[in-house]
Amino acid sequence: MSNFKVLLLLLLPLITSHASAQNALGIFENHSDIGAVLHAGTATYDPAKKTYTLTGSGENMWTTHDEFQFAWKKLSGDVQLTADVSFANNGGNEHKKAVLIFRQSLDKGSVYVDVALHASGLLSLQYRDQQDGATGEIRSRPMIWVGAAGEATTMPRRLRLTRRGAFVYLSVGDPFRYDGESIRIPLEGEFYAGIGVCAHDKDAVEQASFANVDLKPLAPSSGQPVLYSTLETVPIDSGDRQVVYFAQGRFEAPNWSRDGSYLLFNRNGDLEKLPVKGGTHEVVKTGDQNRLNNDHGISPDGTMLAFSDNSQETKSPDGKIGHDSLVYVMPISGGTPKRLTPIGPSYWHGWSPDGKTLAFVGERNGDFDIYTVPVSGGDETRLTTAKGLDDGPEYSPDGQYIYFNSERTGHMQIWRMKPDGSQQEQVFSDDFNNWFPHISPDGKWMVFLTYDKDVAGHPENKDVMLRLMSLEDTKITVLAKLFGGQGTINVPSWSPDGKQVAFVSYQFIAPEDAIASGR
Repeated sequence: MSNFKVLLLLLLPLITSHASAQNALGIFENHSDIGAVLHAGTATYDPAKKTYTLTGSGENMWTTHDEFQFAWKKLSGDVQLTADVSFANNGGNEHKKAVLIFRQSLDKGSVYVDVALHASGLLSLQYRDQQDGATGEIRSRPMIWVGAAGEATTMPRRLRLTRRGAFVYLSVGDPFRYDGESIRIPLEGEFYAGIGVCAHDKDAVEQASFANVDLKPLAPSSGQPVLYSTLETVPIDSGDRQVVYFAQGRFEAPNWSRDGSYLLFNRNGDLEKLPVKGGTHEVVKTGDQNRLNNDHGISPDGTMLAFSDNSQETKSPDGKIGHDSLVYVMPISGGTPKRLTPIGPSYWHGWSPDGKTLAFVGERNGDFDIYTVPVSGGDETRLTTAKGLDDGPEYSPDGQYIYFNSERTGHMQIWRMKPDGSQQEQVFSDDFNNWFPHISPDGKWMVFLTYDKDVAGHPENKDVMLRLMSLEDTKITVLAKLFGGQGTINVPSWSPDGKQVAFVSYQFIAPEDAIASGR
């Protein structure tokens, strides 16, 4: 027998074993438990049924580390992962998870993003954007879906996770539609793409199935990205973001109603009203003023509405004709808007706690400063005189201060002053550009918009943060990271109980992935 034949006979068992292992895992290269699980997981593939079955233990996929069973393949670049997902039973912890996931490494604290289907029916985009960092979440809205047997169910079945560039987003349904959940995740070079299951109970083992799995690289998009806007709420205690509404195009600047039942936002010159729990939105009638911008808000007693609008022809002091922004008030139930600012541009930002005075920013003689004006009508009063832009004036709930942002120190920072303009002081200083301070109804917290230090002005379509400051100890935490800026949180958007904040994030979705019209 030749040496070649001898070598072939020796290698044949290894080749056969490798091929068998590949077949057992279908398109995936391997599987493993992530984290210190007590019970080893399994992963098998049934080619006849085109179904993967995973069993896994693990306490959770949350906080700074994860424990779960993971079947994976290494990839790079733009990819898309699709599967029909289901649990073997309805038992166990309601937070047990079956996931489609992109993960930087197999380390328990790795950067990752997944679409997580919970046993309760909750669907969310979960992510960790830095090694050993905290997990974030964007929850999808509850929906009624069609199950495998054609029945109505609250449990979505066919899920998709898409990575294009730095952004990852989930789609759901058949046909697929983008549903508003998107996040920028720093996956570098090769990463792991695959499926997983977590029992959410370190002592239990749970099973999930993934059928008709498709994992593929994506070619460059065939057209211009489609802009979407997503209205979200976020509780300040958990940071778990909830999608309320999304639509193609741009809408901006949510206000929370004083009774907590609905949200206002502007779109295409109109002001629209939407139930907080989602549903049908309607246009708020504002008379002849039909070019509203993103500066609007509800009076403390909930009876009046203030807004800024560009409908009326204006004449500047130097004789130029235009359509500068002007400030109006009207009953929230409807009526004829009353103009309060004689000249523009003027942009509303705050109601005094007694509802008798408005704070706004106005450009006069080439400089933007903070002004007040009586709701009943009368002369405007200038409060700031520093060179450079002062913007975003908003009263504290006790009426003791007006908070605002100012670039008088060289970059945009948060300031405050007494309502008469005296005692102007900087609230804090850091290396970012900070805009639009909003004080919670109980006066304990301030949420504000943060840009990188190199970003001038407050443009749209930037990586920004919503940050939260405790006014008791001045400690600052990141409430949310998102793609946004102008339109995200220009005006007051606290819930009446002070537990949540509403904001708008933005996404550019590849046209072939953007099958949705807003809902």
